[in-house]
Amino acid sequence: MAQENSLILVEDDAPLARMVSEFLTQNGFTVAVEGNGTLAVERIISGQPAAVILDINLPGKDGFQICREVRSRYDGTIIILTARGDEIDEVVGLEIGADDFMAKPVRPRALLARLNTHLRRPKNVTQEVKTSKISVGAVEIETANRTCRLAGDEIELTTAEFDLLFLLAKHAGETLSRSHLYVELNGFRYDGLDRSIDLRVSRLRKKLKDDSSRPQLIKSVRGVGYMLAKRNG
Repeated sequence: MAQENSLILVEDDAPLARMVSEFLTQNGFTVAVEGNGTLAVERIISGQPAAVILDINLPGKDGFQICREVRSRYDGTIIILTARGDEIDEVVGLEIGADDFMAKPVRPRALLARLNTHLRRPKNVTQEVKTSKISVGAVEIETANRTCRLAGDEIELTTAEFDLLFLLAKHAGETLSRSHLYVELNGFRYDGLDRSIDLRVSRLRKKLKDDSSRPQLIKSVRGVGYMLAKRNG
């Protein structure tokens, strides 16, 4: 089992990797650095760290390839770093399962705050409810072991996807604004532009077989946010 505060930093810029690694180590993390994208895949899957900080431009496999390959076998936090400053990178990264996205130059304290927010969420989520199971129609959420089933079949969800579904299920039948969802899940004020909530809803709909053109489970409330439809059954 991975240490609670273990990280893998996948970054080929040696001075940057050293600076980030030293800062995070000083703040209680155990940091392993990998500069090769191809080698990073096996290290993430075998090591199962609490979080992965992942650059995009790497020798071997790039950050997007790594994220795609490990996501089905790694359910910890993935934060993608990029120097490109292109919104499409953020969209792609979130669509393939990244939990967060930060542009370079890296601000160590901001990165630390994001890490702490993501790594606190699993504990906070399960402590917020007294029951170990939430059922909404054919969807069953086990809060104790953070699993989700659809009509009895287990659905693989990332940490961010599970937390979003849990929050919607806890308030089934209520409309939750994007701002509320964003603050609850990320701990930061919503700037009105971030698309991560919309992208995670899109991924959840696919996994829960909810037709995105006519969703019956996770409904969009125009100009407001989203609602998990409360069904009997």
